Amino acid sequence: MPEIQLSQGTIHYQDEGTGPTIVLIHGLLVNGRVWERVVPLLSPHARVIVPDLPLGSHRQAMNADADLSAPALGELIAELLERLELDQVTIVGNDTGGGLTQIAVAAHPERVARLVLTNCDAFEHFPPPAFAGVFKLLAHVPGAVAGLELFGRSRFVRGRAMALAPLTVEPVPDELLKAWIVPLKDRGVRRDLVKAMRGISSADTLGAAERLRSFDKPVLIVWGTRDKFFPLADAERLQALFADARLELIADARAFVQLDAPDRLAELVLERVPAVT
Repeated sequence: MPEIQLSQGTIHYQDEGTGPTIVLIHGLLVNGRVWERVVPLLSPHARVIVPDLPLGSHRQAMNADADLSAPALGELIAELLERLELDQVTIVGNDTGGGLTQIAVAAHPERVARLVLTNCDAFEHFPPPAFAGVFKLLAHVPGAVAGLELFGRSRFVRGRAMALAPLTVEPVPDELLKAWIVPLKDRGVRRDLVKAMRGISSADTLGAAERLRSFDKPVLIVWGTRDKFFPLADAERLQALFADARLELIADARAFVQLDAPDRLAELVLERVPAVT
């Protein structure tokens, strides 16, 4: 994977295809591979950039003094677009990455031509209520993230965790779950995850929502309706927030709509991708 040195540390990213640019932003405790079923469908028609953000499943720890609060992560996304000289971007956010995308676009709309939000954090749900207790535990109890990595070495535990908190309709392949857990062996990566989790606040998504009222470019909201964690009501609120927004529902999909319905998501994303200028 290519890498780029940014102000907070090194970011690795996938860069596939040519044409108009689509940037895919993932959430906590996963990396860019959460988009791996969508990238091959998009890359014949566009340049697809998929960064591995410092959210717990990244391959290289950030600088020891890195600020990984939600506003700083939003700035990191904006810095990545600037350093890669990406303009007229379609930016797609999912899960925690959707909340961070809102924060980034609210502060730096100039390089974004179109915003796509799939099931994600929004408004006062940052983090989602169902995960608030887990976030508090991992962020504030010493050794909790190390324990997550230790227990996550077990295939049974990985599968059981996904069964109790299903993010997809069909089980996520264990190979992929393992790939998301393995980076936590690195103490620096664990440190980054704790910073990011401690830096999550609904004040930031609520503030972003107010600024996004003036965002007048096209917005597409794609929501898996079987999601147990990100309420459909938030999708409807997001649609009402923007001047030019469209809501598309996918019936047989949960939070990771990109894994459950990659063909439909790719079709929707490609419908109005801005032309290269």
